[in-house]
Amino acid sequence: MEASPDKPRAGKPSWESWAIYALTLAGIYLLVGVLFFYAGKEKIIDGHGAPAGIEKQFSGTFLDTIPGIDAAWTILGLLECLIFILVVVSLIRLEFMPTRRKPFLLMSLALAVFTFSILAMGQNVTGENEGVAELFLYAGATIVFMAAVLKMPPYRLPGKGGG
Repeated sequence: MEASPDKPRAGKPSWESWAIYALTLAGIYLLVGVLFFYAGKEKIIDGHGAPAGIEKQFSGTFLDTIPGIDAAWTILGLLECLIFILVVVSLIRLEFMPTRRKPFLLMSLALAVFTFSILAMGQNVTGENEGVAELFLYAGATIVFMAAVLKMPPYRLPGKGGG
């Protein structure tokens, strides 16, 4: 019996499956890497302390004294830079290969969720409800990215239970 051109041979994923795998991972690496590169660069390399608008927004809040607005801004920048570094380490370790586990990519995504949570907390403190809602969506989308990575090889084999 000959295999249909629309069905892959047993145990061998179709080229479409690999295209979806590659494009999805490329999108995750680009979105997360570029987003956190520029966010961290703005805070750590380009700027020296929080901008005036941030100083004004958080003036009189607990962040004004503990740890201080400039310190909080720097801590956020360091977290954002660390996320970017984890993405780069993931690429260097060739975690994008289907046979490789993706611990550094998953760590970068988990740290991104944590960072979005900290940012949302700051927006919540100042009553910026629209900003909180946006950050909640960003965190949720990042969790969807994590779930997608965990559904990809090597965590799930193509054609085996949702892969």
